[in-house]
Order: sequence, then C-alpha cells, then structure tokens
Amino acid sequence: MTIVAIGSIPLILVLGNSMLIPVLPQMKKELDISQFQVSLIITVFSVAAAISIPILGYFSDRFSRKAVIIPALILYGSGGLVAGLASAWFDNAYFWIMAGRIMQGLGAAGTAPIAMALTGDLFKGAKQSKVLGLVEASNGFGKVISPIIGSLLALLFWYAAFFAFPIFCLISILLTIFFVKEKKQKKEPPPIGSYVKGLFSVFKHEGRWLFTAYLAGATCLFTLFGILFYLSDVLEKTYHTDGVPKGAILAIPLLFMTSTSYITGSKIGKKMPLMKKLIVIGLLLMTISFSTLVFFKSLIPFIAILAISSIGTGLVLPCINSFITGSVSTEKRGFVTSLYGSVRFLGVAIGPPIYGWMMEWSRSGMFLTTASLTLVVGLLCLMLIRVKKKKTSEEKEDSLFEKLQFT
Repeated sequence: MTIVAIGSIPLILVLGNSMLIPVLPQMKKELDISQFQVSLIITVFSVAAAISIPILGYFSDRFSRKAVIIPALILYGSGGLVAGLASAWFDNAYFWIMAGRIMQGLGAAGTAPIAMALTGDLFKGAKQSKVLGLVEASNGFGKVISPIIGSLLALLFWYAAFFAFPIFCLISILLTIFFVKEKKQKKEPPPIGSYVKGLFSVFKHEGRWLFTAYLAGATCLFTLFGILFYLSDVLEKTYHTDGVPKGAILAIPLLFMTSTSYITGSKIGKKMPLMKKLIVIGLLLMTISFSTLVFFKSLIPFIAILAISSIGTGLVLPCINSFITGSVSTEKRGFVTSLYGSVRFLGVAIGPPIYGWMMEWSRSGMFLTTASLTLVVGLLCLMLIRVKKKKTSEEKEDSLFEKLQFT
C-alpha cells in the first residue's frame, strides 16, 4: 500500500495535462480562442510547476516529503475547482481557467518529483530501481487512461475534467496520510548556507552527467507531449474523430511507453552500464521512429511507427530516474530530483506551442527536427557517460549505486 500511495502521486500529476489534451479542440471552440491560446492552457501549468519545483524540493529536504506533498495536492485540486467553476459560471472564463491552471502547476511542483525523492528515502538498491520503475509506469499509466477519462468526462460537459481533479487529489491525499510512513530525521537539517554549499559540491562533481540526464528526460517529455498535441489535432481535423475513440487512439502509444517503463524498471536493478545502454538505445529508437514518420500519413501505420518512439521513451525514463535518485545523499535528494522534475516540466511546457508552430511550418520539418534532437541527445549520453566501478562512501551509505564519472 505504500507503493500504491507513492504511485498515486505522479498519477495525479499526469492527469493535469494529459486529461485535457483530447478536450483542447472543443475548449478552443467554446472559449473562442486561438490555437496559441489553447496551447497555453498546457504551458502555464508546466511553467508554474517548473519555476516552483526547486523551492518545494528544498522544503522537502528541510522539513519532510509529506509536509510538502499533502498541501501541494490540496492546492492542485483547488486549482481544478477554480477552473471548473469559472467555466460553468463566467462569460470570460479563459482568464480564470489560466489562474486555476497556474494554481494546479504550483501544486504539481510538490507531487511527482518529491515522490521520487521519497522513493529514494524508503527503498534501497535494486528494490529502489524497481519501485522507481513502478512510479514511472504509474506516470505512464496516467497518460494512458487520462485521454480516455478526459473524453468520457467531456461527454457530460466540456469543462467536466476540471471537477475531476479535486476528487482524484483527495484519494491520493488519504493514501499518503495513512500508508506513507517517513523515517524520522536522525539530525537537524543543515542551515541554508551549508545546504547550498553542499548542492554546489554535488553539481561540481556530478554536474555534467546530471545535466545530460536532465536533458534526456526533458527531451522525452517534450517530444511526447508535442506529438500528442499534433495527433489530437490531426484526429479531429483530418479523421473527424473525437470523444472516446479519440482518447483511445491517443492512449495507444502511451500504453507502449507504460509497459516498457514497468518492464525496464523491474529488470535494471542497480546495473549502471545496462542503464546507460538502454538510454542510448531508447533515444536511437525515438530517432528512427520520428524520421520514419515523415513517410506515413495513414493513421494505422502512423500509430504503429509512433509506438516505436514510445518504447524508446519507456526505456529512457526509468533509467534516468534511477541514475538521478541514487546519485546524491538523502539530505540533498529532494532538490536534485525536484530540479529534474522542473526540467521535465519545461519539456512539457514548450512541447505544444513549439509543435503548434512547426505544424504550420512543415510536417516533414517537424518530424526531422524532432529526430535530429533525439539523435543529438543520444550521442551526448553515449559520449559523456563513463561508468566507474569504484564506489564512494556516500553512495554505499545511501543506495550502493556505482559512482558515475563523466569526461
């Protein structure tokens, strides 16, 4: 039940964007707004989260993980309620929807990234990698079911999804309160000066590989949400598909990603060389998929080729999660994982508007640019990562992860 409770936190987070994607075209029509304005409904959520994540990460290190997660979930649900009530009652609802989405983004900052740190606190070694794989699978499962849930709720009224957020948050809050038992801190948290000095030390010695890992995670989320935004638009305009069928089609590539994430997390253990290989292979699969999509416009082969990219994403993310979570001591883990979450959110934030612009520019250019990006990131991971067998005392104490050293 502890794992279920932890897994519910990123699940709630994912619903914040993925559940709205199938509703965006209808939202655009009902609110009479532009394509750019509707993409901002996704973007402001992610930008607000990205900005506030490092701050909440520090608080989670300073106080406790639950002391951040529970208020964050309350704020997240409240933001959905504000957006829903505004959509139901106000003529100029767009402004209030954006305000509610910013509230949700601020709340989202204290969910999945802190859940990763909490997993690192409670589980060690191979079990930690397995649970992190389950957390990423929960994240992916949320992406699978959320388009379907969003489409079903839209059958009631277009803004019904906003009212679902408080309900889901309440369930996660109760699970966290009753089933997550944090270990008591053995010593007082360091003053902020010492804390910041320690973080600088971490990034001085581990910065190159950490930032490379951050870039890989952000790239996966950027391409995922960008392509989903493109696919949602194509399904409605070209294939005249909406409602539940549309949600089901959007869920197909996400299902491949979720299944791969779960299998990867359960198999990698603490094998750092294997993780590096899987990261590179995953990014190469994404490159092959995106470059091949240029030649396919029919829906069935398009989805089949896109699934290859989803498998690649499912290989990359659990390995990145394990690298980052096991890289630093408990006292600094909240900030480091939160910064990773911040970068991931930025990837989600810029995906829809950039892909919206590229859709108007060139379909082929969009896919080839995406393939070039994943190829470059894959090569960076291949060239920069050096796995060193020698273990540091900090890592032996924390999670027995092998130290990574980068050229």
